[in-house]
Amino acid sequence: MAKIIGVKFKNTAKVYYFSPANDTDVYEEKSGVVVETAKGLEYGTVVFGVKEIDDKELVHPLKPVLRKADEKDIKTVKDNEKKIPEAMEFAEEKIREMKLQMKLIGCEYSFDGKKLAFYFTSEGRVDFRELVKVLAGRFHVRIELRQVGIRDETKMLGGIAPCGRTCCCASCMSDFGKVSIKMAKTQGLHLNPGKISGLCGRLMCCLEYENDYYAEVYGKMPKVGGTVGTPEGQGVVVSNDMLKLISKVKIAKGDGSEVYKDFPVDRLDFKRAKNGNGKGDDDDDNVSEDMKKILD
Repeated sequence: MAKIIGVKFKNTAKVYYFSPANDTDVYEEKSGVVVETAKGLEYGTVVFGVKEIDDKELVHPLKPVLRKADEKDIKTVKDNEKKIPEAMEFAEEKIREMKLQMKLIGCEYSFDGKKLAFYFTSEGRVDFRELVKVLAGRFHVRIELRQVGIRDETKMLGGIAPCGRTCCCASCMSDFGKVSIKMAKTQGLHLNPGKISGLCGRLMCCLEYENDYYAEVYGKMPKVGGTVGTPEGQGVVVSNDMLKLISKVKIAKGDGSEVYKDFPVDRLDFKRAKNGNGKGDDDDDNVSEDMKKILD
């Protein structure tokens, strides 16, 4: 068993494991710590205090917590944050002057103030070597420019999703999962780009959350538009309620009239799908051009 504490960093929901400095230290939730990472020294916030986990759950050797953050460390973090607006304004001005095809998303100073990283998006490759020289000459620190994807842009900037809540990527998701058009089809959603795409213009991450259930149920339900046998004769499936396992069926009567009735799926006679797995290929057949664009 290994003793760990959970730490997360600014603008991330992912929790990282670190080894406590010693066995007697107590780390309170939401308190600050200074730790060593691949990027160097960083300031992080404690998510949970010391606890033991199985060694098998650890992928890499743990790096230790260097110290609990004191008032000086907190002041350093605040001072670094105060310098960000000036850095952003200057960098954006130079990008316009150099006519670089890039969109600046944000920037951050390293904890020790020796490095300044700028994040940007672009549709193609950008030669920013001259920009780096100008920025280094202005701020007298090591400059890094990092190109990020459109989903990372939304994760960094945040925003309100169509559901009315903060975007999952900016609030609760530690990593991006694979989301496909087939998941939307399996869940019976209309393939309308405006309905199933997020602020980033890509498929909504939440399509993955309940997909295991829908993928399992999908093979148990009749196909919408398909013919099924009911206790009152043959009919055509109009819609499916995949939570209640009920299908609405249109039945034609002998006098030419039509009736719509709901039937539990176990009372219907139809050919079951061989594979209801919604995790497979994107299944792009018959997908509109607008939908294909949000997959690119």
